[in-house]
Amino acid sequence: MKIAVVDGFSTGRALVSALRDRGTALVHVQSSPTLPAYYTRSFRTEDFETLLDGTAEPARLAEQLAALGVDRVVAGTESGVILADTLTHLMGLPGNRYETLAARRDKQLMGETAAAAGVAVPHGGAFADADEAVDWFVSHGLDDAVVKPPSSAGTDNVRFCRTADEVHTACKTVLAVDNFFGQPNPVALVQERLRGVEYYANTVSCDGEHRVAELWRYTKRTGSAGYPVYDFEEPVPVGSAEAGPLCRFVGATLDALGVRWGAAHTEVMLTERGPVLIESGARLGGGTAPDVVERYSGVSQTGLLADLLVAPGRLRDFEDTAVTWSGAVRNVALINSSAGTVRSLDWTARLEALPTLVFLTHGVTAGEYLGETVDLISSPGYVYLAAEDPRDIERDYRALRAMEEEGLYTS
Repeated sequence: MKIAVVDGFSTGRALVSALRDRGTALVHVQSSPTLPAYYTRSFRTEDFETLLDGTAEPARLAEQLAALGVDRVVAGTESGVILADTLTHLMGLPGNRYETLAARRDKQLMGETAAAAGVAVPHGGAFADADEAVDWFVSHGLDDAVVKPPSSAGTDNVRFCRTADEVHTACKTVLAVDNFFGQPNPVALVQERLRGVEYYANTVSCDGEHRVAELWRYTKRTGSAGYPVYDFEEPVPVGSAEAGPLCRFVGATLDALGVRWGAAHTEVMLTERGPVLIESGARLGGGTAPDVVERYSGVSQTGLLADLLVAPGRLRDFEDTAVTWSGAVRNVALINSSAGTVRSLDWTARLEALPTLVFLTHGVTAGEYLGETVDLISSPGYVYLAAEDPRDIERDYRALRAMEEEGLYTS
C-alpha cells in the first residue's frame, strides 16, 4: 500500500511514523512553499519515497499520485485539509463529502452548515468592517464576545472582548494581518462567548461511521492581553455518562459537515443549553503525544487513523466505549510569563525531576528571545503528568506553574 500525506507536519509527523511502522510506503505533498516554521521544523524528507509540490493544478497532481500507485490521500495537519479532500475526490478514493469541503475550513460557513442540520452553534457573524462588527455586538446586548479569523489555527488572533472598543480593536487586528498560514483574513468572526465546560473529541470515521478515539476536557485561562491560553486537559472515558451526550453531538456535527472518512478534531462547549459547537477540523488533533496516550489508554487517534488507512475493517471492530485509562493523566501546556532571552535549557531538567512527569516536548533553543505566551503557538511546549493518585499530578502541576512564575525559561 502507498499513502500520500498532505502536509505531514505537526501531529502529521506522528502519523507518518505510525504508517512507517506498519510497513507503508509514503509520498509527501506540501500544499504551500511558505508554511510556518512551527509546523515544518521537524520534517524528515527521508520518511518519504517521493516529495511533490502541492501548488500544482489539483487535477495534474491527482494524475501524478495515481501514476505513483497511491491508494489513499490523507491530511497531516490543518493546512492540508482542502487539498487532501480535493485529491481524494478527483482520484475517486474514500474521503469526505466534496459538497461541504469549504465548510470544513471556513468557520463562518461551518457554523451555517452545522446550524442548517440542527447542530447548536454560537450566535455570531462575519464582518469585513470593524464598525459593523461593533454595531452587531452592541445591538445583541452581549456582555462579552470572541473575535477570531475565519480560517486559521492554534488560537491565532483569537481574543475575548468585553467592550465595544475591544471588539473594534480585535476586528481591526484580524482584518489587517494574515492568518497563521499566511493567507489574508477577508472577514473577522464575532461570536457570543460560550460559558460552560469545554471538551474536544478526536475521532476517526469510515464510510460515515464515527469512533471517538479520545475525549478530553479542556481547562483554559485568559492571558494578559485577553487571548485564550491553554492551561491543561484531562481525558474523559468515552463510555462514561459525562461523555454520552458529547459523543452523540460530535457525531451529528461530523455528519453535518460531511466528514465520512478519516480523522477529525471537534471542540464543544457544554453550556446550560446543552452542547454547542466551537469548531471542527477534518484532521488529527494537535498538541498530543500518541505514544503517551496509547501507554495509558491502549489507543490514540493517530494509531487508529493509521489502522484505518492500512486496514479499514479494523475501525469497525474498535469499540470506543470500552476504552479505559490506567490512572490519572494530564496534558499541561507550558506558559511563559516572563518575556526575555533563553539563557540555557537547564530548565528542562527541573521539569523532568517532577515525579509524575512522563513526557516533555518543546521548541525552545538557547539564545533565542522567548515572548510571553499569548496563544497556543507561543507556548514553549507541553508535558504529560501521570500517576495513580490525581493528587500527585495536582502537586506537580502547581510546582510547574510556580517555577514558571519565577521566570523558568528566561531567568
